[in-house]
Amino acid sequence: MRKDRDLKLQDYNISPNRYRELKYFCKQYREKQLQLRSITELSSPGFDSNGGGNKISDRTGNTALRRLQLEKELEIIEQSAMEAGNEFYPYILNNVVDGVRYEHLEVPMSRRAFFRMKLKFFGILSTKK
Repeated sequence: MRKDRDLKLQDYNISPNRYRELKYFCKQYREKQLQLRSITELSSPGFDSNGGGNKISDRTGNTALRRLQLEKELEIIEQSAMEAGNEFYPYILNNVVDGVRYEHLEVPMSRRAFFRMKLKFFGILSTKK
């Protein structure tokens, strides 16, 4: 099992800890897609179980807010990849989201160019997130 090395992103003012935060944010992409697909429950308001008496919990509103949050997070990743790679953004997504190595992506560009594009992606993602 190979160990992923951290990228050096000092040129983008991204610390190693910030890079790891962004990296694992991207690794949650598929989970967020599944959660978004599974949120179909829109129902009438129920009572809050916090024992607050007359408080009403708005499950429909909470569900809508969660959907918006998930959509926004997915869009941030996708838009960052598009800005960094134009037509090559699917390769960036496969690499940062699914961990597919450069050698297995069949990217029509050099390894060095791909990794420059990947560094640019993390720079853009850091400013958007």
